[in-house]
Amino acid sequence: MNDETINEIGENHIATSAKTPLRADAFELSDQEKIDRIQESVKDILHTLGMDLTDDSLQGTPRRVAKAFVNELFMGLNPKNKPKPSTFENNYNYGEMLVEKNIVVYSTCEHHLLPIIGRAHVAYISNGRVIGLSKMNRIVEYFAKRPQVQERLTMQVVQAMQEALGTQDVACVIDAKHLCVNSRGIKDIESSTVTAEFGGKFKEAATKSEFLDYLKLETRFE
Repeated sequence: MNDETINEIGENHIATSAKTPLRADAFELSDQEKIDRIQESVKDILHTLGMDLTDDSLQGTPRRVAKAFVNELFMGLNPKNKPKPSTFENNYNYGEMLVEKNIVVYSTCEHHLLPIIGRAHVAYISNGRVIGLSKMNRIVEYFAKRPQVQERLTMQVVQAMQEALGTQDVACVIDAKHLCVNSRGIKDIESSTVTAEFGGKFKEAATKSEFLDYLKLETRFE
């Protein structure tokens, strides 16, 4: 994978643990070619499980799964889908942290390909630039739509925000349920996983505490 492609994916960071493991030839096939190949693989899996693929309910399943993988569930693997964050001059000189709470996270565990469902809370302190609020949601969505581990996702969101805003003062906390824990294995339906990444000023105790206090606020609209 060349440097230009890596930059497009947003993975050219020193911390290699934040990289999504991709082969060098990951983008040689078109989306349609990937759908065609995955369709045949899903068909083989269902056939091996003993399913009757001539049944009306199952006939279209391999195609539906393939399209969902490429176009929806794992669309964040393709750099062409990376959001282009709009940033603006901080003309109103807002100097406090901005917190975007309760961003919905739908991801997929890369170990069992089962859902990860939760909320992300992202904050930054402007050093002269601000970002459109919806772009923060889109950054979370882009990196979530991959086979993921929650630790990596948290780091990728922070690094993408740092790159967009030109500041290290970014933080992210994610609280999510992993269906690989909730629906199989230990089958613990109550537990959730919390991960955090703090950059720049958010590593300081007072700033970190202020951010975490904001997360305790209950949002009501009456």
